[in-house]
Amino acid sequence: MLILFGILIIIASVILGLIVLIQNPKGGGLSGSFGGVGNQLMGVKQTTDVLEKGTWIFAAVVGLLCLLSPAFIPKDTANKKNGLIDNISTSGQKPSTTPANTGTMPATNP
Repeated sequence: MLILFGILIIIASVILGLIVLIQNPKGGGLSGSFGGVGNQLMGVKQTTDVLEKGTWIFAAVVGLLCLLSPAFIPKDTANKKNGLIDNISTSGQKPSTTPANTGTMPATNP
């Protein structure tokens, strides 16, 4: 479920970024690069209204998804991590004192 939230957040963020790049209140921005296609279809006033509403909607969607996603984090994963830590022995036992194999030949007396 977290993967779904992550994908939705990324998609909404990309769309939000594109909407913000397209709009510019002074008439510049990328909207002027498209030859005024949006202005011819909807008019100047409606284009800015749609872009502004889209900005608020996608900003709200990203915010809500970010706030809701922690509710879907599985609770059992935290217990598994704590269980591993609890299994570590801290009773003060010394490690074994057997010599490690160093790979060298023992000395021989002729």
